[in-house]
Amino acid sequence: MSFETTGSAINAKLGISVFIMVYLLPCACRGMSVKMGSSTRCLPIPKAMALCHDIGYVEMRIPNLLEHQTLAEVMQQSSSWLPLLARECHPDARIFLCSLFAPICLDRFIYPCRSLCEAVRNSCAPIMACYGYPWPEILNCNKFPADHGLCISFIGLPQASCRDCELEETTSSKEILNTFCTNDFGKIHTVNGAAVLEVFKHGPLLKPDIQPKLQSWLDLDATCVQNMTRGNRAGTYVIVGQVHNGRVVVNKAYLWQRRDKNLMLAVRKWKYHRCRV
Repeated sequence: MSFETTGSAINAKLGISVFIMVYLLPCACRGMSVKMGSSTRCLPIPKAMALCHDIGYVEMRIPNLLEHQTLAEVMQQSSSWLPLLARECHPDARIFLCSLFAPICLDRFIYPCRSLCEAVRNSCAPIMACYGYPWPEILNCNKFPADHGLCISFIGLPQASCRDCELEETTSSKEILNTFCTNDFGKIHTVNGAAVLEVFKHGPLLKPDIQPKLQSWLDLDATCVQNMTRGNRAGTYVIVGQVHNGRVVVNKAYLWQRRDKNLMLAVRKWKYHRCRV
């Protein structure tokens, strides 16, 4: 991990270059109440703190920007983010999280820029939703300074995908019907096309609500769509998923084509199919 910085103090601390730009201008960090004072102290980032060890600097400040008071609390709370990082939802996700959990030990706090927060949120929130977790209020991007302040900006582009919505191969109509049963909604959907096609299962939502919510999901995670469509600019798919707190979460997708007899049969049978409880 490496950083591009401005200002001799930051360069002296990091001792490395490339990736993140820190703009040394006045910072108005709305909503962040942590202040530098005699109660703050610098501690080595322990090897056991997998989230931020070897991030590019060796000391962090406690309390941190999330108001964790002890190193034990920081380690316990930060470990819960490791599964998300394993999904590689955004190349700057680790930088963003460590700027909060383990802020670099300088004479002032360096906040993540709002643009960094928004970039990570837009790429990672759909993957969190795969598991039923919303983007937490404590990471509300409006709390962080605009890019003209003293803050850490992003340079990476989203790479990751929500692997739960990759294109599936059909094996049998029975297996597809079981998939329909275990999901809240099912829709024949045209990606990058104008057609609004059939909703054959709507779960706890009204049928008219599925289309805009599904489109919102697809707009959020373009990489997920690319995986699902395998690079095709347009196509028609059977998309199934779940509803978490009124939000649509895509789980699986099948290419809708007439020569796929298993899928065609499953969709026809669905109207009369009874799911086993």
